[in-house]
Amino acid sequence: MVKVKFKLILSNPMILASLCSGGKDSIFSAYLATQMGHEIACLVSIRPREGSWLFHTPNVDMVPLMAESMGVPLTTIESDGSEDGDMESLKDALKGLDVEGVVVGAIWSDYQWDRINLVCGSLGLKVIAPMWRKGQGMLFEEIVSSGIKAMIVGCFAEGLDKGHLGRMLDQHLLDELKKLEVRYGISVMGEGGEYETLVLDSPMFKRPIDIVESEIEWNRNHGTLNMLRAELKPR
Repeated sequence: MVKVKFKLILSNPMILASLCSGGKDSIFSAYLATQMGHEIACLVSIRPREGSWLFHTPNVDMVPLMAESMGVPLTTIESDGSEDGDMESLKDALKGLDVEGVVVGAIWSDYQWDRINLVCGSLGLKVIAPMWRKGQGMLFEEIVSSGIKAMIVGCFAEGLDKGHLGRMLDQHLLDELKKLEVRYGISVMGEGGEYETLVLDSPMFKRPIDIVESEIEWNRNHGTLNMLRAELKPR
C-alpha cells in the first residue's frame, strides 16, 4: 500500500498533550493532530494496575521508548484500574502540564469520550479527537497508508486466535477482520476490546522500535504478546 501524507488546514493551532497507550489509535490521533498544525508537547501514559475500561494496558511499558523516539517528555502515572481511579489519575497527570488541550484516540466509545471530556473540562483543556465517529474500515486503511507500523499484541474475541498475535496491520489483515466482522460482529478497529496493538514505527518516530525479546501468554481462547526487551534502532 502506498504511504499517504495527511495535511489538514487549521486556523487555531494549539499545544497539546497526547494521551498515549502505545497502540494504533493513540499514535494515529497524535499524528493527525500534528498534520492539523497542532504541536505535541508531551505524551501522557496512564498505567492501570488492573484491567481498565478506559485505558489500553498491554505493553504500556513501551510508551517511554515512543516518547524518546519522538523527542518529547513523558508523564506517567499509575491507576488502580477502577473508573474513579482512572479519572483521578488522568486529572493528576494533566493538571500540571503547560498545554491547551489533549489529543485522544477515541472513535466510537461514548464511555471513553464522556469521561475524558469530563476530566479535561474540569481543567479547562480542549479535547482533540481526530478519529471521532469516522468509519472504522476507512480509519484502518488510513493508519496503514500513513506509514504507521503496528502489530496485534492482544486477542480477546471469538475468531481471533494465537496466530493473530504478532500480525502486522495491513490490507490482508483488514480483509480478514471484515470477514470476522460479518461472522462474529467484531469491530475491525478493535473498538470493543477485541484486539490490542503496539506501534513499532510512525512518521513521528525518529527511530523505530525493535523487539528484541517477547513471549506469548495464551489462556484457552485469549492471550497477549508481551514485550520483554525492546530498543530503538537506527532508521
